[in-house]
Amino acid sequence: MRTSVARRHGADRILRYWSVDSPHVESTSNTRTAGHVQSVERAIAILEFLARTDWAGVTDVGNALGVHKSTAFRLISTLESRGLVEQHIQTGKYRLGFGLVHLAHSVTVGPEVTRQAQAGCEWLAENSEETVTLSVLEGNESVTVDQILSTSTVASRSWLGRRTPLHCTSPGKVFLAHLEEEEQGSIIAGPHERYTDFTIIDADTLSQEVQLVRTNGYATSFEEFEEGLSAAAAPVYGADDSVIAAIGLSGPSYRLDRAQLDETVPLVMEAAEMASASFGYPPPLEEESN
Repeated sequence: MRTSVARRHGADRILRYWSVDSPHVESTSNTRTAGHVQSVERAIAILEFLARTDWAGVTDVGNALGVHKSTAFRLISTLESRGLVEQHIQTGKYRLGFGLVHLAHSVTVGPEVTRQAQAGCEWLAENSEETVTLSVLEGNESVTVDQILSTSTVASRSWLGRRTPLHCTSPGKVFLAHLEEEEQGSIIAGPHERYTDFTIIDADTLSQEVQLVRTNGYATSFEEFEEGLSAAAAPVYGADDSVIAAIGLSGPSYRLDRAQLDETVPLVMEAAEMASASFGYPPPLEEESN
């Protein structure tokens, strides 16, 4: 039986992002641990802040860190010089830079997983025209390690590097459904944060949802994590039957309503099968016709 989930090697990543529901970034001016370098802590705090706020100005960063605007500017300028943040030419605001993608891909499992699953992700993006993500399990969270943004004219949000909960996201449910029974039960028991009116926080209801995911071989999420966002995901298996990753797609719920979301499921599952095959997992047996 498929009972195990492959976790990423090196759980202490180069950058450990704040969970997306963190209400603020604590000031580093009065929380520094003995032996830590304050400027490094502040630089990391900036990266964590930008990871959950997308574009932000120098004043925003300074307020979040509890430091003067000039200090925030010097830190951001240093990060920008190394490609870790980038500045919008027109607004002057900052966001995470592609230099982080290079660092993230240096993590042991990153290049292998993204490279092996690339064909499946690209196929799904081409056939669905929605945003496609590849996620892995880290601790009790799902982390997006690769993505292909939607070709739609509607602006697509970047999920790369974001950590999201297991109980209300489609990749998270995939991982939760394939955990060992004891660990799965502990997580299902909660408590769980409610993000929207559709978030499942009741343990019994969540347990039933997880069993459906295990039985059906895929998971969906309709406005459970964010209002206006729908998603579906399926597991990527390794040769040893463990779940290595989850391939998923997401889009606005006005376009991916519940019926349309269900129609994308076969595409998601086929993409996951393609990725699984690249890891040596045998393809499903075709039913013989009478």
